[in-house]
Amino acid sequence: PLRDVLIACCDGLTGLPEAITSVFPDTVVQTCVVHVIRNAMRFVSYSDRKKIVASMKTIYTAPTGEAAELALKGLDTDWGRQYPGVVDVWQRAWNEFIPFLDYPPELRRIVYTTNAIESINFQLRKITKTRGHFPSDEAAMKLLYLGLRNISSKRGGDSGTGTHGWKTALNTLVVLFPGRLPL
Repeated sequence: PLRDVLIACCDGLTGLPEAITSVFPDTVVQTCVVHVIRNAMRFVSYSDRKKIVASMKTIYTAPTGEAAELALKGLDTDWGRQYPGVVDVWQRAWNEFIPFLDYPPELRRIVYTTNAIESINFQLRKITKTRGHFPSDEAAMKLLYLGLRNISSKRGGDSGTGTHGWKTALNTLVVLFPGRLPL
């Protein structure tokens, strides 16, 4: 059974951070950086996309929270008049974004997005959609189990992760969350 969650990366779903911390109060809840960028880019014309992306990169790669705040102010100064929606997206996500800035770069690379989870969900939906209906709950669970097993073997086998830099990130987690990782 799951006993502890160190970091939960969420995609902005209303109420999810509160639900997580109600069950696991010591969890650091952060927003998915990729989702913030994606949501902000909805407001940007095609011709300015590269410039806006470069400006936003200074926010999420900032070495500290203070540096990120300055980068956000720079984004607002440079683009806020033309694209107020971009700045608004960042400001609304700010409280759930800033925990991310407390991590060293080797951990940031691992926990910045929910895309791996979304990829698994997409693959499971694809498996179940092609079947139509199931004769029983047990049949559905078997299919999902086999699908997960197949996905896991493609993503790093028995280790459960094929994530580049995972061992470095794991050692960083041991330091940041002493006593919370099982031996």
